[in-house]
Amino acid sequence: EVQLVESGGGLVQAGGSLRLSCAASGFTFDDYVITWFRQAPGKEREGVSCFSSYDGTISYADSVKGRFTISSDNAKNTVYLQMNSLKPEDTAVYYCAAQIRRPLLLLTLWAQQGEYEHWGRGTQVTVSS
Repeated sequence: EVQLVESGGGLVQAGGSLRLSCAASGFTFDDYVITWFRQAPGKEREGVSCFSSYDGTISYADSVKGRFTISSDNAKNTVYLQMNSLKPEDTAVYYCAAQIRRPLLLLTLWAQQGEYEHWGRGTQVTVSS
């Protein structure tokens, strides 16, 4: 059974940092696409950052470019999201999602929820002003 477990969320002041982890199990951690999404209260879920192990491609939402960094540790079956210079508008539940059967059909689809078959339960990130 494929499982994704997020951790690392919490309460932080604006300008602070957090590192989220997405621990994966139930599949061979060789070929996959893992993306971080977030959902703020009253808003739609949005893509934050994507890592494709097929070619090492990394994508970021414009709102987090230069502040967030996605990385992968295959030895630990974990994908990380380092979040720096956090803003109150980054407050949301952060989810990781995985596609393990194929690469993305198009790179531009990385933030489309329908591209992913497996989802974690999320971790809350709250940034105070």
